[in-house]
Amino acid sequence: MPTVSDRAGTTGQAGQSTESKFIEGSILTLSSSFLITACTDGKAAVTDSIVLGMGCFWGAERRMAAIAGVLDVESGYANGEIAGTYDAVLAHERMLQWGRTTRRNHAEVVKVTFDPARVNLEKVLIQFWESHDPTQGDRQGNDVGTNYRSAVYTNSDAQQAIALKTRDAYQAALTGAGHGRITTEIAPLETYFLAEEYHQDYLAKNPDGYCGLGGTGVKYPADVAT
Repeated sequence: MPTVSDRAGTTGQAGQSTESKFIEGSILTLSSSFLITACTDGKAAVTDSIVLGMGCFWGAERRMAAIAGVLDVESGYANGEIAGTYDAVLAHERMLQWGRTTRRNHAEVVKVTFDPARVNLEKVLIQFWESHDPTQGDRQGNDVGTNYRSAVYTNSDAQQAIALKTRDAYQAALTGAGHGRITTEIAPLETYFLAEEYHQDYLAKNPDGYCGLGGTGVKYPADVAT
Protein backbone atom coordinates (compact mmCIF):
# COMPACT_ATOMS: atom_id res chain seq x y z
CA MET A 1 0.00 0.00 0.00
CA PRO A 2 1.54 3.31 -1.00
CA THR A 3 1.71 6.14 1.47
CA VAL A 4 0.91 9.74 0.68
CA SER A 5 4.58 10.33 -0.01
CA ASP A 6 4.65 7.41 -2.45
CA ARG A 7 2.08 9.14 -4.63
CA ALA A 8 3.38 12.65 -4.20
CA GLY A 9 5.57 14.33 -6.76
CA THR A 10 6.90 17.77 -7.47
CA THR A 11 3.88 20.02 -7.42
CA GLY A 12 3.28 21.53 -10.83
CA GLN A 13 1.30 24.62 -11.68
CA ALA A 14 -1.58 25.24 -9.29
CA GLY A 15 -4.89 23.66 -10.24
CA GLN A 16 -6.64 25.55 -12.97
CA SER A 17 -10.34 26.15 -12.44
CA THR A 18 -12.57 25.65 -15.46
CA GLU A 19 -15.32 28.17 -14.88
CA SER A 20 -18.77 27.69 -16.43
CA LYS A 21 -18.44 23.94 -16.42
CA PHE A 22 -15.82 22.97 -19.01
CA ILE A 23 -14.67 26.16 -20.71
CA GLU A 24 -11.03 25.56 -21.67
CA GLY A 25 -9.17 27.44 -24.36
CA SER A 26 -11.28 27.60 -27.50
CA ILE A 27 -14.00 25.28 -26.22
CA LEU A 28 -17.45 26.89 -26.13
CA THR A 29 -20.33 25.88 -23.88
CA LEU A 30 -23.88 25.38 -25.07
CA SER A 31 -27.10 25.39 -23.09
CA SER A 32 -27.09 21.58 -23.12
CA SER A 33 -24.35 19.26 -21.88
CA PHE A 34 -22.68 19.27 -25.29
CA LEU A 35 -19.53 21.14 -26.26
CA ILE A 36 -18.40 22.38 -29.66
CA THR A 37 -14.76 22.19 -30.69
CA ALA A 38 -13.15 23.23 -33.95
CA CYS A 39 -12.19 20.55 -36.47
CA THR A 40 -9.40 20.71 -39.03
CA ASP A 41 -11.90 20.59 -41.90
CA GLY A 42 -13.72 23.64 -40.58
CA LYS A 43 -16.77 21.70 -39.45
CA ALA A 44 -17.98 21.52 -35.87
CA ALA A 45 -17.63 18.29 -33.94
CA VAL A 46 -19.99 17.67 -31.04
CA THR A 47 -18.59 16.05 -27.92
CA ASP A 48 -19.89 15.45 -24.41
CA SER A 49 -18.09 15.28 -21.07
CA ILE A 50 -18.72 13.97 -17.58
CA VAL A 51 -16.66 14.02 -14.38
CA LEU A 52 -16.17 10.75 -12.48
CA GLY A 53 -14.59 9.86 -9.14
CA MET A 54 -13.24 6.31 -8.79
CA GLY A 55 -10.58 6.66 -6.12
CA CYS A 56 -7.03 7.41 -7.26
CA PHE A 57 -7.27 9.19 -10.60
CA TRP A 58 -4.17 7.48 -12.01
CA GLY A 59 -5.90 4.16 -12.59
CA ALA A 60 -9.25 5.76 -13.36
CA GLU A 61 -7.70 7.78 -16.18
CA ARG A 62 -6.23 4.69 -17.84
CA ARG A 63 -9.40 2.63 -17.41
CA MET A 64 -11.72 5.23 -18.93
CA ALA A 65 -9.32 6.07 -21.78
CA ALA A 66 -9.64 2.46 -22.98
CA ILE A 67 -13.28 2.98 -24.02
CA ALA A 68 -13.78 3.19 -27.79
CA GLY A 69 -15.24 6.60 -28.54
CA VAL A 70 -13.59 8.36 -25.60
CA LEU A 71 -11.54 11.25 -26.96
CA ASP A 72 -9.76 12.54 -23.88
CA VAL A 73 -9.42 11.81 -20.17
CA GLU A 74 -7.78 14.21 -17.75
CA SER A 75 -7.21 14.10 -14.00
CA GLY A 76 -8.62 16.78 -11.74
CA TYR A 77 -10.27 17.76 -8.47
CA ALA A 78 -13.99 18.43 -8.11
CA ASN A 79 -16.80 19.59 -5.84
CA GLY A 80 -14.76 20.71 -2.86
CA GLU A 81 -14.58 24.01 -0.99
CA ILE A 82 -10.81 24.50 -1.05
CA ALA A 83 -8.00 25.28 -3.47
CA GLY A 84 -7.68 22.79 -6.32
CA THR A 85 -4.16 21.45 -5.87
CA TYR A 86 -2.85 18.05 -4.83
CA ASP A 87 -1.06 19.41 -1.77
CA ALA A 88 -4.16 21.34 -0.67
CA VAL A 89 -6.36 18.25 -1.01
CA LEU A 90 -3.98 16.06 1.03
CA ALA A 91 -3.55 18.70 3.73
CA HIS A 92 -7.29 19.30 3.97
CA GLU A 93 -8.00 15.58 4.29
CA ARG A 94 -5.66 15.42 7.28
CA MET A 95 -7.51 18.38 8.82
CA LEU A 96 -10.81 16.56 8.34
CA GLN A 97 -9.45 13.42 9.97
CA TRP A 98 -8.21 15.46 12.93
CA GLY A 99 -11.57 17.18 13.30
CA ARG A 100 -10.12 20.65 12.66
CA THR A 101 -12.41 21.57 9.76
CA THR A 102 -15.81 20.73 8.33
CA ARG A 103 -15.24 22.23 4.90
CA ARG A 104 -15.78 19.78 2.08
CA ASN A 105 -12.74 18.34 0.33
CA HIS A 106 -12.42 17.77 -3.38
CA ALA A 107 -12.70 14.30 -4.88
CA GLU A 108 -9.95 13.05 -7.16
CA VAL A 109 -11.74 12.77 -10.49
CA VAL A 110 -11.29 12.24 -14.19
CA LYS A 111 -13.04 14.37 -16.79
CA VAL A 112 -14.06 12.04 -19.62
CA THR A 113 -14.70 13.65 -23.01
CA PHE A 114 -16.35 11.39 -25.57
CA ASP A 115 -17.97 11.34 -28.99
CA PRO A 116 -21.69 10.56 -28.43
CA ALA A 117 -21.93 9.37 -32.03
CA ARG A 118 -19.54 6.54 -31.15
CA VAL A 119 -20.32 5.80 -27.50
CA ASN A 120 -23.24 6.92 -25.39
CA LEU A 121 -23.11 8.08 -21.78
CA GLU A 122 -24.68 4.87 -20.51
CA LYS A 123 -21.79 2.80 -21.88
CA VAL A 124 -19.28 5.21 -20.34
CA LEU A 125 -21.02 4.81 -16.99
CA ILE A 126 -21.17 1.02 -17.30
CA GLN A 127 -17.36 1.04 -17.48
CA PHE A 128 -17.35 3.38 -14.49
CA TRP A 129 -19.52 1.09 -12.35
CA GLU A 130 -17.67 -2.08 -13.30
CA SER A 131 -14.17 -0.62 -12.91
CA HIS A 132 -14.28 0.23 -9.20
CA ASP A 133 -16.16 -0.72 -6.04
CA PRO A 134 -18.91 1.89 -5.59
CA THR A 135 -19.96 0.52 -2.19
CA GLN A 136 -16.91 1.58 -0.16
CA GLY A 137 -17.88 5.11 0.88
CA ASP A 138 -14.92 7.41 1.45
CA ARG A 139 -12.29 5.03 0.18
CA GLN A 140 -11.27 2.86 -2.75
CA GLY A 141 -9.21 -0.15 -1.76
CA ASN A 142 -6.15 0.98 0.17
CA ASP A 143 -6.79 4.65 -0.61
CA VAL A 144 -8.81 6.04 2.29
CA GLY A 145 -10.34 9.51 2.61
CA THR A 146 -13.17 11.68 1.34
CA ASN A 147 -10.95 12.65 -1.59
CA TYR A 148 -11.22 9.05 -2.83
CA ARG A 149 -15.03 8.92 -2.78
CA SER A 150 -16.96 7.41 -5.66
CA ALA A 151 -18.77 10.16 -7.56
CA VAL A 152 -20.58 11.12 -10.73
CA TYR A 153 -20.66 14.87 -11.29
CA THR A 154 -23.07 15.85 -14.05
CA ASN A 155 -23.56 18.95 -16.18
CA SER A 156 -27.20 18.52 -17.21
CA ASP A 157 -30.49 17.08 -16.02
CA ALA A 158 -30.24 14.46 -18.76
CA GLN A 159 -26.87 13.27 -17.47
CA GLN A 160 -28.25 13.17 -13.92
CA ALA A 161 -31.15 10.96 -15.02
CA ILE A 162 -28.86 8.52 -16.85
CA ALA A 163 -26.49 8.36 -13.88
CA LEU A 164 -29.35 7.52 -11.52
CA LYS A 165 -30.79 4.96 -13.93
CA THR A 166 -27.49 3.14 -14.31
CA ARG A 167 -26.85 3.28 -10.56
CA ASP A 168 -30.18 1.60 -9.85
CA ALA A 169 -29.55 -1.08 -12.47
CA TYR A 170 -26.09 -1.81 -11.10
CA GLN A 171 -27.39 -1.80 -7.53
CA ALA A 172 -29.79 -4.59 -8.46
CA ALA A 173 -26.90 -6.61 -9.88
CA LEU A 174 -24.74 -5.95 -6.80
CA THR A 175 -27.55 -6.90 -4.43
CA GLY A 176 -28.11 -10.13 -6.31
CA ALA A 177 -24.41 -10.94 -5.92
CA GLY A 178 -24.44 -10.25 -2.18
CA HIS A 179 -22.80 -6.82 -2.21
CA GLY A 180 -23.84 -3.79 -0.20
CA ARG A 181 -25.40 -0.44 -1.01
CA ILE A 182 -23.87 1.90 -3.57
CA THR A 183 -22.47 5.00 -1.87
CA THR A 184 -21.59 6.91 -5.04
CA GLU A 185 -22.36 10.62 -4.87
CA ILE A 186 -24.38 11.69 -7.91
CA ALA A 187 -24.69 15.47 -8.10
CA PRO A 188 -24.27 18.45 -10.42
CA LEU A 189 -20.71 19.56 -11.03
CA GLU A 190 -20.04 22.69 -8.98
CA THR A 191 -16.28 23.17 -9.10
CA TYR A 192 -13.57 21.55 -11.17
CA PHE A 193 -9.79 22.06 -11.22
CA LEU A 194 -7.33 20.50 -13.63
CA ALA A 195 -4.73 18.45 -11.72
CA GLU A 196 -1.01 19.12 -11.97
CA GLU A 197 0.78 18.07 -15.15
CA TYR A 198 2.69 15.22 -13.48
CA HIS A 199 -0.64 13.53 -12.70
CA GLN A 200 -1.80 13.58 -16.33
CA ASP A 201 -1.33 10.24 -18.14
CA TYR A 202 0.59 9.11 -15.07
CA LEU A 203 0.49 5.37 -15.74
CA ALA A 204 1.36 5.86 -19.41
CA LYS A 205 4.49 7.70 -18.27
CA ASN A 206 5.10 5.30 -15.35
CA PRO A 207 3.91 1.81 -16.44
CA ASP A 208 4.89 0.27 -13.11
CA GLY A 209 3.23 3.03 -11.11
CA TYR A 210 0.66 2.46 -8.40
CA CYS A 211 -2.91 1.58 -9.34
CA GLY A 212 -5.27 0.62 -6.54
CA LEU A 213 -8.33 0.43 -8.76
CA GLY A 214 -10.33 -2.78 -8.56
CA GLY A 215 -13.95 -3.63 -9.31
CA THR A 216 -16.40 -5.95 -7.60
CA GLY A 217 -16.39 -8.46 -10.45
CA VAL A 218 -20.13 -7.90 -10.92
CA LYS A 219 -21.20 -7.15 -14.49
CA TYR A 220 -23.77 -4.54 -15.42
CA PRO A 221 -27.06 -6.26 -16.42
CA ALA A 222 -26.90 -6.99 -20.15
CA ASP A 223 -30.68 -6.79 -20.51
CA VAL A 224 -30.65 -3.18 -19.27
CA ALA A 225 -27.73 -1.81 -21.30
CA THR A 226 -28.61 0.00 -24.52
